Amino acid sequence: MISRLLVANRGEIARRIFATCRALGVGTVAVHSDADADAPFVAEADRAVRLPGNTPAETYLRIDLLLDAARRSGADAVHPGYGFLAEHAGFAGAVTGAGLTWVGPPAKAIAAMGDKLAAKTLLADAGVPMLPTWTDAGQVTGFPVLVKAAAGGGGRGMRVVRDAAGITEAVAAARREAAAAFGDGRVFIERYVERGRHVEVQIFGDTHGTVVALGTRECSIQRRHQKLVEEAPAVVPPRVRQRLHEAAVTAGRAVDYVGAGTVEFLLAPDGEIHFLEMNTRLQVEHPVTELVTGLDLVRLQLLVAEGEPLVATPTPDGHAIEVRLCAEDPAQGHRPATGTLHRFAIPGVAGEFTTTKGLRLDSGVTDGSTVSVHYDSMLAKVIVWASTRAEAARALAAALARAELHGVATNRDLLVRVLRSREFGAVEIDTGFLDRHPEVFAPLLPADQFRLAALAAALASAAGRRAAAGVLGGLPSGWRNVPAFPQVTRFTGPDGSEIEVRYRLDRTGALAECSASHTPAPTTATPNVASAGDAGPTLVEATPDRVVLDVAGVRRVFRVHRVGSAVFVDGPDGSTSLTELPRFPLPTAEPAAGSLVAPLPGAVTRVYVEVGQRVAAGDLLLTLEAMKLEHPVLAPADGVVTGLPVPAGAQVDTGAVLAVVDGSGSAPGRDLGPSIPEEDPR
Repeated sequence: MISRLLVANRGEIARRIFATCRALGVGTVAVHSDADADAPFVAEADRAVRLPGNTPAETYLRIDLLLDAARRSGADAVHPGYGFLAEHAGFAGAVTGAGLTWVGPPAKAIAAMGDKLAAKTLLADAGVPMLPTWTDAGQVTGFPVLVKAAAGGGGRGMRVVRDAAGITEAVAAARREAAAAFGDGRVFIERYVERGRHVEVQIFGDTHGTVVALGTRECSIQRRHQKLVEEAPAVVPPRVRQRLHEAAVTAGRAVDYVGAGTVEFLLAPDGEIHFLEMNTRLQVEHPVTELVTGLDLVRLQLLVAEGEPLVATPTPDGHAIEVRLCAEDPAQGHRPATGTLHRFAIPGVAGEFTTTKGLRLDSGVTDGSTVSVHYDSMLAKVIVWASTRAEAARALAAALARAELHGVATNRDLLVRVLRSREFGAVEIDTGFLDRHPEVFAPLLPADQFRLAALAAALASAAGRRAAAGVLGGLPSGWRNVPAFPQVTRFTGPDGSEIEVRYRLDRTGALAECSASHTPAPTTATPNVASAGDAGPTLVEATPDRVVLDVAGVRRVFRVHRVGSAVFVDGPDGSTSLTELPRFPLPTAEPAAGSLVAPLPGAVTRVYVEVGQRVAAGDLLLTLEAMKLEHPVLAPADGVVTGLPVPAGAQVDTGAVLAVVDGSGSAPGRDLGPSIPEEDPR
């Protein structure tokens, strides 16, 4: 039996595995980079071993360091989690070669499914349905098609091509990205199914030859070919579910599969299913299967690794939906966000990392956690079980909307709008859902409520100053015997817009007058929230962390959290983050006109233009890689490239000037032709 388990991964999946180990009485070992030294998963392990460095290549991808950590800590088994080396046949072989128990499928099965091209051939011969596939762009007989990495996953290297004109560059771009991500630049081309659904089957195998299907999952809501919303079971006709289960079990038996695995399919509008790939590991979305089956899949992994046989599989009960809560800005092309997570609170959680029905949280972060540039942007998985799909969607959306997520931008508003959309409720979903529904990218907080939130922030700040006052603390903020001018507080919003709040309190502390103007960048001001003579809001209560306003007889409660100049406001209609501007700002140096700066730390992967080249608005200038994603930097307007201060391969910090484009028309330039984006920047 396993006595001490080393988890060769980080974040929430390490915490998830540790939770099961504690329940079973198995000792735990964490490995961590320097950036993760203070992370929650490290603190929760019985033992922890430092991997010197920060980047994955220095730490979590070093097989020699991981085996040495197992030896030094006395671990007798290794669980790879997911990501990093979870589907690395060489790692599985090295672990078993060192005399340790490998909690995962055999290295032979990992190798068979790791090469997507070879896997398609093997499983097609076994009778698993496949899409038409080509290995050469010249062989393609029809469009649209999807270019995919032969050795990868997670959306890396994938490109949709809709006509022959774009196929050559798409293949070249996919090869570059695949080589950088997986060390293998081979790609292949599949027919692209419009409005296809991503449906998968959780399988499990044991060492006695049994392979079973534990139900379906729907994973169609995706961005950049990466899943955002997952649910179990998938809403499909019984005959389709049966075919999915049969095909998945066939795939597992074809490679003598052992342990947890997922067989992914594309469900076409006509009901036909087509194999996509087989993931030889535990999936990120495994909690939805756990909640509808009542099974602890990590426990099953450990038991199977110890040689135990699988028992009868339960009948799924109810419906579970999971969302991936990520530190990223969907409105900016899902640009990842870094920084300190000052508050991370989701109300109503019934359990963490457990099969308890209700609201479940699998999180890699807590209050004060640092979101670094070195790893992916996922903060947590929030999962809900309910007796019906509609109830689950409603409960999950409500929990997310009420959550306090302070310090970094997140995709919370996008997730809530998806869950509350009519199309999601009617199961009118497919992998192109986000492309066709730009309305879900709008903030939850309406414009008029945004200005009310700014007013609440100003009043909370005033209450905080009065609470800290050394003298005359009982007087209302800014009170004068003969009122002359209102108090003024200015903020910038999350999009760089400016909000100016004007208010005056009378001698009782009541709100005598107020207004709030919002100047969205870069347009002109919108109308004020209200004024004292226009039936404006009435102040019911104001403390440093809570403001209650009455608007037309309806009370609204705003929770306010201040960290330095940052003010986070959570209201009944949505949340926002503001930065209070100083009354007397110091002069600062402005970058040259036309400068494009790095939105977050990262590495410049490729520069597509030269100094002196004419470019058109939207042309790709360079790409920046951060948090496992590649981000295009596009020309904001027609002009001439007058500066490229950062070469390819260089690391940059937030705010570093990446390129300068002169749009005045006065700079001479050479027309070298437009650059071609590697992928749709959306």
